[in-house]
Amino acid sequence: MSAIEMTVVSTAMPTVVGDLGGVHFYAWVFTAYLLTATITVPLFGKLADLYGRKPILMVGLVLFTLGSIACGLSESMLQLVIFRAFQGLGAGALQPITLTVIGDIYSLEERARIQGYTGAVWGISGLLGPMVGGYITEWLSWHWIFYLNVPFGVLAGILFALFFHEEGKARERVELDLVGGGLLAGGLLLLLMATERPSWGPWPFLAVAAIGWIFVQVERRVDEPILPPSLFSRPVIATSSIATTLFGATVLATTTYVPLYLQAVTGGSAPEAGRAITPMVIGWPLFSAISGRVIPRFGFRLPIRVGFFAASLAACGLAFLLGGGGPSLLLPALMFLLGSGLGFANTGLVLSVQTSVEWEQRGVATASTMFFRTIGGAVAVGAVGSLLVSRLSRVPGSSHEAIDALLGPGHGEGLAAHLRESLGVALSEALTTGFWIVAAVTAAGFLVALFFPEDPITAARARRRR
Repeated sequence: MSAIEMTVVSTAMPTVVGDLGGVHFYAWVFTAYLLTATITVPLFGKLADLYGRKPILMVGLVLFTLGSIACGLSESMLQLVIFRAFQGLGAGALQPITLTVIGDIYSLEERARIQGYTGAVWGISGLLGPMVGGYITEWLSWHWIFYLNVPFGVLAGILFALFFHEEGKARERVELDLVGGGLLAGGLLLLLMATERPSWGPWPFLAVAAIGWIFVQVERRVDEPILPPSLFSRPVIATSSIATTLFGATVLATTTYVPLYLQAVTGGSAPEAGRAITPMVIGWPLFSAISGRVIPRFGFRLPIRVGFFAASLAACGLAFLLGGGGPSLLLPALMFLLGSGLGFANTGLVLSVQTSVEWEQRGVATASTMFFRTIGGAVAVGAVGSLLVSRLSRVPGSSHEAIDALLGPGHGEGLAAHLRESLGVALSEALTTGFWIVAAVTAAGFLVALFFPEDPITAARARRRR
């Protein structure tokens, strides 16, 4: 549910813009969801450690399902942004707690295999999103991309209520870290706004750095910090957090803007744009499952390094290909390679964090991986969206209405020929720059993976060789 909702809107957005207008809110339909999901991930992770997994997961399911209904009922782009933010509140519970539950009920050997399957489900769901969104938009209407999750939310709630039982490990009389939560929310909101408004200059980023420093000082002093600084003193978690941030940027930016390129630049339909993601849907689950089999024998580092290397090659290839004038027969191969690399790395990133902590910190540790992944995705989507709107706004004669028409399903029908051509060139140039940014970010992830610390499995194998 949470994975598909990150990406299902990507192929529907041109139709949404054509229906509701408000192109200046384009990136915020994605980032509002990612922002609230990011802020609440560590909060829900901490609550799950304090009060148990089940009640917090049920709260997340209710929030997410109600938010899905509200998004489908939206009548303006501003309403859609607000309701997407509400939906993200629930997603902040669904993602980390589901993985935490798996970490609780399986041994390390079993967990590698099961997390591989779960990573496959996450990948299939997230990558199917653009394709599903394209077909729903074509056959029904964009409203139904949000209603899609409602029956699954109800069913999941019933199944968890009836069949998931956990031991009573909840603590009593615990004060929540509200100050830390407020600082985290304010800092992330300012970061996303500054990313989307480069005209503000460096001052907002300096303010974010100051808020971050204050947040760390607060977390060091409270009894139950949302993100315990002691966690990040562990090399595995610190390195994994950086790699996961870059990982999230690659996944979300690619699945958001490749469909837009194929629709708005090459004139493809929503289903055609969605089908471009299909090779990723095949590669991700396949290699995520393979990674789950490889880790017990070779450790976490091998799949993380190999996965990021493959993803880097694919991201650079996409930037070359799309920057050269449009899709070709190479596009499916590159998308498959990208999905395969990301799926291969994903399982190791999650398991390396979970195995480095005890039960009492597993919820917040697992949440930290989702937290940094979502931050990376939100910042990348916002930055490329800002680049897009800024470049289109500089075209002589452009306006919000003209940009809405260009991105809508009519591909600029009704605009003057010279304006449509100028806007099309500007859009292509902006998206090409965005793809090169994604390629650079993915390559940075590979560099981080090269320095990934030795894990217990690799260390044990090294001792046996000696």
